[in-house]
Amino acid sequence: MKKVLTLVFTLVTLISTCLAGPAKSIAPKREMRAAWIASVENIDWPSKAGLSAEEQKKELTALVEKLNEVGINTIVLQIRPYGDALYESKIEPWSKYLTGKQGVAPQSGFDPLSFMIEECHKRYMELHAWFNPYRVAKTDDAEVNAQHVSRKHPEWLVTYGKLKVLDPGLPQTREYVTQVIMDVVRRYDVDGIHLDDYFYPYKIKGVEFNDKSSFAAHSRGFKPSQKNDWRRDNVNLIIKMLADSIHAAKPYVKFGVSPFGIWRNKKSDARGSETNGGQNYDDLYADILLWLQNRWVDYIVPQLYWHIGMKSANYETLAKWWAANCHGVPLYIGQGVYKIDAQSKDKAWADGKEIARQITLNRSIPQIQGSFFYSAKSFMQNPMGLNSKLKKEFYRYPALIPTTPRLDSIAPAKPTNLVAKKGASIIKLSWAAGDSTATDGEKSRYYVVYRFDDDDDLNNPANIYTITRDTSITLKRRQALERGKVRFCVTALDRLSNESEPTEKVTVRM
Repeated sequence: MKKVLTLVFTLVTLISTCLAGPAKSIAPKREMRAAWIASVENIDWPSKAGLSAEEQKKELTALVEKLNEVGINTIVLQIRPYGDALYESKIEPWSKYLTGKQGVAPQSGFDPLSFMIEECHKRYMELHAWFNPYRVAKTDDAEVNAQHVSRKHPEWLVTYGKLKVLDPGLPQTREYVTQVIMDVVRRYDVDGIHLDDYFYPYKIKGVEFNDKSSFAAHSRGFKPSQKNDWRRDNVNLIIKMLADSIHAAKPYVKFGVSPFGIWRNKKSDARGSETNGGQNYDDLYADILLWLQNRWVDYIVPQLYWHIGMKSANYETLAKWWAANCHGVPLYIGQGVYKIDAQSKDKAWADGKEIARQITLNRSIPQIQGSFFYSAKSFMQNPMGLNSKLKKEFYRYPALIPTTPRLDSIAPAKPTNLVAKKGASIIKLSWAAGDSTATDGEKSRYYVVYRFDDDDDLNNPANIYTITRDTSITLKRRQALERGKVRFCVTALDRLSNESEPTEKVTVRM
C-alpha cells in the first residue's frame, strides 16, 4: 500500500509540475539583483585611502565587472558616510576615506560618482546613491575640515556614544540633509537615492539621546510624555520631505530605504512579527509602516541578515511579514552574503547554501521582487563558490530590473527595421530606434535582443540574448546558429525599464 501511495504521489507531482509551466528554478524575467558598495566600516572600496585616481578607477572597474559577470543589475554606492563626499560637492568636503585627508580632492579631477554612473549605465546596471543622513563624525576623528558641518554648525550636533550625529529634531538639519541629497539629484544622472538604517543612532543601554533643547524649541505640540512619538515624527518629516523633493526635481529617480529587519516584535505590537530583537519603531524611531502606507518610498529593503530558522529573528518569518505589510511598495530583501564562512559556528552559514535557500524562499513569495546583497566585497572574495552558485543556479539568465509603475508605466516606442546580415563568420543585427518618442516624451535607453530556438516566449529569460545601448550587435555565426535556424527580435527599454512591443522577428539560417 505504501508503494502504491508513493507512486500515485509521484505521478500527481509530475503532472502538477508539467501543468504549472517552467520550473521555479528558472529565474523570473524581472528581478532586482543589487549589491551595496560600502566606503566605510565593512569597506568594499577603496581598498585604502590615498590611492591614485587610476588605481581607484581600476578597483571600481574590477568591482563593476565582477558584479555584472555574476548577474547583478543594480549597484548601491555609499557616497556620504560621515557628512563628507565621495563626489564633487560645494556643500561638503571630500571624504578622508577617498584621499586620506578630509577636504583633499582626488587627483586629475576624478569624480567617483560620475565614473560609476557611466560604468553602470553602459552595462544596463542602475546606480543608486547611498547616503547616511544624520551620522557626521566619530568622536575620535582627529582632523575635521573647516567646511565640515560639524565645524560650521556644532549647535546642530548631538554626541551619542562614539558618534556625533545631526539632531533630527531640528528643522535646520532636515533642510540641510535635503539640500545635500538634492544637490546630487540635480547634478548627477543617478537612478535612485538610498538611505540605510541610520536615522536616530542605535541605542546604547542606559544612555539617553540628548535632544532636550531641540524638543523644547520645536515640540510641535507634542507633550513630554510623547517624546518618542515626536522623534518618530522627526524622521517621518525628513522622509516625506525627501520624497517630495526628489520626485519634484526628477520624477524618475527612485527613493528607497533599507531599514533594520524588524519593525516591531509581536510582544510590543499585535501587528509586529514573531521575533525577539531590536525594533525600528522603538529603538531607531523609524515608523516604516507609515511610510509604506503613505507611499513615501518607492522601494523598501529590510536588512534580514539572519538565517532561515533563527530562533529570535527567523529569516522566513520576517520575509513573509514584510511581504504581508509592504502595502504594494516594491519589496526587496537585504541579504548578508558577508556571513558565508566555512569556519562559522553558525551551521546555516557554514554550509555555503544559506543564500540559495533564501533566494528560493524569496521567489516563492510574490511580493518579493529580488535581493540586495551586503556587500560587494563578498563577490570579489567568492566565499565557498558563491559566484558560481548564483550564476549556475539562480542568475543563469539576465534579468530586467523591476518596473516602478507609480513613477512611470508608459513603454517606449518599439524599435523598427530589424535586419540581419550574414558575413562569412559573423551575423550583424541592426535596428532603428522607434519612429517616435513615447507618449510621456521619453526615448529608448536600452534594447533587449531576444534569440529564439524552440519557443517565441518573450517572458522566458532564457530567450534574452543581450541588453545593449547600441542599435546593432555582431554575433559569431557558429554561436548564433547552433541549431541551424534561429529567430531574433528586439524591444526597447526606457530608464525605468518599461518594455516596448517587439519588432517583427527575423529568421537566420546557416
